[in-house]
Amino acid sequence: MTAMGPLDLLNHLLNFAAPALVVGLLLAILAPVLYRKVPIAHSLRAQAAINFIAGLVSLLAGLVFFGRDGKMGTYAAMVLACAASQWWSMRR
Repeated sequence: MTAMGPLDLLNHLLNFAAPALVVGLLLAILAPVLYRKVPIAHSLRAQAAINFIAGLVSLLAGLVFFGRDGKMGTYAAMVLACAASQWWSMRR
């Protein structure tokens, strides 16, 4: 068995964070279309970053709880966490 090199580690970390990035970005882009209120975080970049962090935290919690990556329960929790953070940033 060979040791994991730095590029392999980077590849694994990017693949772990990719679902949170995609969901967070799509939610920030589609939220103004579906929800007419003005967000607290006015820039798209800030909303996407908030959603990304919420999704990444839920993915890390799922990794700790289940002991492995890629469980459907973890992805469901990530979607709920991103939706809750988007709702929170859109409320007044």
